[in-house]
Amino acid sequence: MTFLLDEIALATARLAEAGVPSPRTDAEEIAAFVHGVRRSELHTVKDSDFDALFWEGIARREAREPLQHITGHAYFRYLELAVGPGVFVPRPETEVMAGWAIETLRAMDVTAPLVVDLGTGSGAIALSIAQEVALAEVHAVEVDPAAYTWAKRNISEHGQGRTHLHPEDLAEALPELNGKVDLVISNPPYIPPGAIPRDPEVREYDPKRALYGSGDDGLGEVRAVERTARRLLRPGGWVAVEHADEQGRAVYLTFPEDNGWRDVRLRQDLTRRDRFVTARLGQD
Repeated sequence: MTFLLDEIALATARLAEAGVPSPRTDAEEIAAFVHGVRRSELHTVKDSDFDALFWEGIARREAREPLQHITGHAYFRYLELAVGPGVFVPRPETEVMAGWAIETLRAMDVTAPLVVDLGTGSGAIALSIAQEVALAEVHAVEVDPAAYTWAKRNISEHGQGRTHLHPEDLAEALPELNGKVDLVISNPPYIPPGAIPRDPEVREYDPKRALYGSGDDGLGEVRAVERTARRLLRPGGWVAVEHADEQGRAVYLTFPEDNGWRDVRLRQDLTRRDRFVTARLGQD
């Protein structure tokens, strides 16, 4: 056992006592970041190379600062994205919605699908689609200046020339693409005003603009996504929008047949909770 591994064991106990959900993983991630190695290589760090900055990172995580803010990156599907204060940290449950979109686009009889990501944040969804769907052209929309800066950085790193960033509001975005888009996707703010997120990492560090939706039920932006998608999509095009698990029925009803929507479905995340709604714009 090396000195670093001993310190990781002590740090794990401290993080567990602080209520951190994955204390061992987080301690190892911080150790790997500080020492410039992979987690699988932690045992190779010499005792003489131990960096006391490890304990600074542990103290920040013990205070429930997000791990991603400490290391400066977040993983989303096959991407490693730059994140930090001012941008929503992408979550594993959103990967399920992104995966659905990728499979749907691959199944389309379209050579170069046109995609719009409304409220892109870090760019996670847009970049995953651009990376995993051959020839897809993706337009990412983000109005918040801080989040826009993070998205611009990530798109510069991973965009492959097929991801385009627009500083526009999701309710009015991209009128030049009206009736042309194959798929619209969004993880908008949807927490009702006055609700208090359970996790300190969300409550204290995620930007409020990315969390709290407008209207008494928090679904003002979801309704805006429905209107924008109805405007942007070609007949037969698809939309996907994320929501909180208890909002499934309300979001489902946001896509009524009277507005031209067909095949509306509630879909679940990996924990079997309602997580996003998909719908197809009718062709009649």
